[in-house]
Formats: sequence, structure tokens, C-alpha cells
Amino acid sequence: MTHPDPVGERLAALPGWRGDTLRRVRALIRAALPGVQETVKWAKAGSPGVPVWEHAGIICTGESYARAVKLTFPRGAALPDPAGLFNASLDGKVRRAIDLHEGDTLDGAAFGDLIRAAAAANEQAQAARKRR
Repeated sequence: MTHPDPVGERLAALPGWRGDTLRRVRALIRAALPGVQETVKWAKAGSPGVPVWEHAGIICTGESYARAVKLTFPRGAALPDPAGLFNASLDGKVRRAIDLHEGDTLDGAAFGDLIRAAAAANEQAQAARKRR
């Protein structure tokens, strides 16, 4: 029995470098955090929705724009980023993002560390909510 794969379908529908970039990001996320939950959220008329990766909350979203693929981390401001991957939404107090443009490369090891840190931050926040 096959299971629906809305993220795979969404990424397959993206042509060119944006689709290639998000498929690579997906592979890096899955390698860093086996068992990560994948969904497509915020679909509406005129928008097929946004791929979302979750573990005890949203880790990151993968949005596709004309000139960039944006990976947004809702708790990004609280995450260690020694490799300096975050390059967008730097003024916010909570979220951070990585904008990838055509031809950009992403440090897979550093990105995997960021994914694991985001998952750990979500687990800590979830545990804190349960203690209240």
C-alpha cells in the first residue's frame, strides 16, 4: 500500500532549480532527522501550499519564490548558527531564514546541525508547556 506524499508531489511540481533545491533540502532534513514529519500547509486557491517539516512543532518551511527558495525557521533566533547559514529575516526577534538563490550551495553538515538544533528546541518548548 502506498502512502500519500504531499510534500513529494509539491516538490515534483516545482520546475527547474527551485524544485532541485527543495528536493536536496528535503533529503538533508530527512538524513539529519529520520522520521521527521512532512506536511503541506496553507494551501488555498492560487497557492499549492508550503512544504513544512515538523518535530514537536515546526522545524522549518520551504517556500519557493521567483528568485529564491526561503527556508524559514520559526524559532531560528534562538538556534546556534556557527556556520552563519541564516541570511534573511535577521531583524526578527524569533524567526530566521535561509535564502537560497540559483547556483547557491548549502553546507549539508551545518544544515543538519541546524535541523537537529531546531528539533531539540521544539522538544524543550513542548516539555516546558507540559510542565505548566
